[in-house]
Amino acid sequence: MLAWAKAHKENRLAKKTFLDFEQPIAELETKIEELRYVQVESAVDISEEIEQLSKKSQQLTKDIYSDLSPWQITKIARHPERPYTLDYINEIFTDFVEMHGDRHFADDLSIVGGLARFNGNACMVLGQQKGRDTRERTARNFGMTRPEGYRKALRLMKTAEKFKLPVFTFVDTPGAFPGIDAEERSQSEAIGRNIFEMAQLQVPIITTIIGEGGSGGALAISVADQLLMLQYSIYSVISPEGCASILWKTSDRASDAADALGITAHRLKALGLVDKIVNEPVGGAHRDTKLMASHLKRGLNDAWRQLSDLKVKELLERRYERLQSYGRFNDTKADAR
Repeated sequence: MLAWAKAHKENRLAKKTFLDFEQPIAELETKIEELRYVQVESAVDISEEIEQLSKKSQQLTKDIYSDLSPWQITKIARHPERPYTLDYINEIFTDFVEMHGDRHFADDLSIVGGLARFNGNACMVLGQQKGRDTRERTARNFGMTRPEGYRKALRLMKTAEKFKLPVFTFVDTPGAFPGIDAEERSQSEAIGRNIFEMAQLQVPIITTIIGEGGSGGALAISVADQLLMLQYSIYSVISPEGCASILWKTSDRASDAADALGITAHRLKALGLVDKIVNEPVGGAHRDTKLMASHLKRGLNDAWRQLSDLKVKELLERRYERLQSYGRFNDTKADAR
């Protein structure tokens, strides 16, 4: 019995991945797990002590997560246990039928998508998908999309337009794949084409940043009428490491770059680039996938209600005004006199 308990405890703890700034939480959780398995063989009831430690762990998590730096939020956005696009599709949508291929070159597995139903209404849903293990990560190219992936996404969106279906997209990528083969197949053209076509797509588009929203790789599926962003996700023109390498010639200053870039949900909401922030469970979306999906479904439903009654002309005009509003600034030049 003790051997089983020890092995089961190790398996349970192995499932949880704690980030560097979460080590105090990890230590408490380890103590709680040890007490739980000691109680199996103990004649003394220690359930009250376990409950007190659990409350302490919950409060410690709240305290740590109430004052996160942009770099710490970046680490949460990249957490290996964070829910991915297919997790949300399975929890939020019904009758999902995946569609494959760009009808030109190949089927890029870093983009998943297909027909589904949202609250009983037909729709098209698509997004980037990272992998859980080494084999799947390799197959899905770590969520970094090649040109054929963006062309697949565009094919699905044009299909939605043909049948007048709303489009839901989920963004979670470090960026578009920068390999030679991607450049040979016109990576930049594929991204630019998606942005151009999405700007004039005659159906509602609702986008959610669920993890990393990196550079053109994110922009290619995030031209939307409503842009939602999970509380601990990021959205940026470049990764903090890439920015630090350019500005300071070293990626060691990624945390400084993260502060300067303004990549967090609350910062982007203040700048008017994000419409709604969807709150995550205490400790991040990976702590409770079902609760996170419930919060997101409510947010998507609110966004859909705002768009469902708009006529095509009004929808496109609003989208155009939205795009034109990006990058506004105040001219503070001194009087030449």
